[in-house]
Amino acid sequence: RFRLDAEVIRDNALALSGLLVPRIGGESVRPYQPEGYLAHLNFPQRTYKQDEGENQYRRGLYTFWQRTFLHPAMALFDAPSREECTVARPQSNTPLQALLLLNDPTYVEAARALALRILQEGGQDDPARLRYAYRRALARDIESAEAEVLGALLVKHRAHYQQHPEQAVALEQNGLHRAPEDVDPIELAAWTTVARTMLNLHETITRN
Repeated sequence: RFRLDAEVIRDNALALSGLLVPRIGGESVRPYQPEGYLAHLNFPQRTYKQDEGENQYRRGLYTFWQRTFLHPAMALFDAPSREECTVARPQSNTPLQALLLLNDPTYVEAARALALRILQEGGQDDPARLRYAYRRALARDIESAEAEVLGALLVKHRAHYQQHPEQAVALEQNGLHRAPEDVDPIELAAWTTVARTMLNLHETITRN
């Protein structure tokens, strides 16, 4: 088993969500990046403006590369700086990687888009939707213990967003992609939590 490369981890999340744009070729693209990340670069000073439209969802291969300040999400998953040839990439395992997969705008947006697909294509009840989510993300059936854990997580967060609907609306504003107006924001937010968990699974970012 080995972990997917940094670029492919992002591609996989976008593909599962249906956001990935597979168009080949073209100029570099600029996905979401923390504001001010390049502020310490001089001669000349750099500015970074994230792309809009389909360029935001191009494959990681096309990400704009600043060698001394490569994209932080790529660096966190051990992408090389490309200053020299790399025969094999190291593979670290840190809590920051899990925090990235849970909280980075790219992955939150991908999780929300995946949650939308679960609601629209996964069936009419929670067990059917959990089965759909596992087949889509992991290409296998969900086990009873996994269904119990994720089902409890779904119920917990559904209740939370019912008590705090403004947080569900705020979650919907993350990223450029928007859900249709007829989708219940509370259900979408609750299932986004499930999708975020699934994108963070070791199995999701690992190849056999």
